[in-house]
Amino acid sequence: MTDDVKILAIETSCDETAAAVSQNGLNILSSIVASQVDWHRKYGGVVPEIASRKHMEFIEPVIEEALNKAEVQLKDLDAVAATYGPGLVGSLLVGLSYGKSLAYALHKPFIGVNHIAGHIYANFISKKDIKKPVVCLTVSGGHTDLLYFEGYGEYQIMGRTKDDAAGEAFDKIARYLGLGYPGGPIIEKKAKKGQEDAIDFPRPFLNKDNYDFSFSGLKTAVINYIHTQTQKGNELNIYDIAASFQRAVIDILTEKTVKAALDKKVRTVILSGGVAANKRFREVLKKRLNQYKIPLYYPELKLCTDNAAMISTVAYYQYLKDDFAELNLNADPNLKL
Repeated sequence: MTDDVKILAIETSCDETAAAVSQNGLNILSSIVASQVDWHRKYGGVVPEIASRKHMEFIEPVIEEALNKAEVQLKDLDAVAATYGPGLVGSLLVGLSYGKSLAYALHKPFIGVNHIAGHIYANFISKKDIKKPVVCLTVSGGHTDLLYFEGYGEYQIMGRTKDDAAGEAFDKIARYLGLGYPGGPIIEKKAKKGQEDAIDFPRPFLNKDNYDFSFSGLKTAVINYIHTQTQKGNELNIYDIAASFQRAVIDILTEKTVKAALDKKVRTVILSGGVAANKRFREVLKKRLNQYKIPLYYPELKLCTDNAAMISTVAYYQYLKDDFAELNLNADPNLKL
């Protein structure tokens, strides 16, 4: 093992083709992301077939740019890493196959990385001195997980969604309202002009004595409200619907996270995933945690969404443990922590 570990990481779990080079885990030498949003927006969501084809088109130039920006040659790498789940199986296979082939050709170790772990570790890139243990809420289009994090590679799942992820609910409501894709940023923008208490939407699982989530019922309630108002001939106030729906999601996420932090007696809470970029959510959660003098940390915006920098950081700590994967590692679209 060298004292200067350089890892090339590849991330293709959904609709972002990303590559990054890190040095000793937290020093990100380059992070390149090619977005496919413009191709998927017209369909109101990610189309798996289009996503995998675009990954095949983008992956080589993205990796080349990441290496050039980092001023690193292939021979300088100590390992190659790639996300192997969870995600869209076709998308995962593009990055995973490329990463394994590259590792084989270079005679370097290959590291398979859990995408959800990547989102968690993005926090330590943004702020390197976060004190552990922490409670972490990972909330995105595909995941809503609440966990207790004692140290690198040490997780305890406290709760997760029983149906839709929070980000998925944002996307579905935005699509139902005809607002476009991705739904999270659009709903957040519309909500700024609306009243959060205009419509009393339900908050499933809010008062249950556990850490689990459920957003399917909330999504259905919003759709039923829109349908009922339309049938009555009432004009829809899109801003109030967005604000009231968003606040219901925020309340659920906030109270479950605060409960977990208090029960585990941690002194720090961290956020990860795309929904962590929602400013209103961060404001509400921070205000609640301030009541107990518990600091809140979250990655900078570019690290909230899918990227390979976070994958490279996880890979480094796996590298230190010789936690390498065989080259027959397959994609696992339903991978859990």
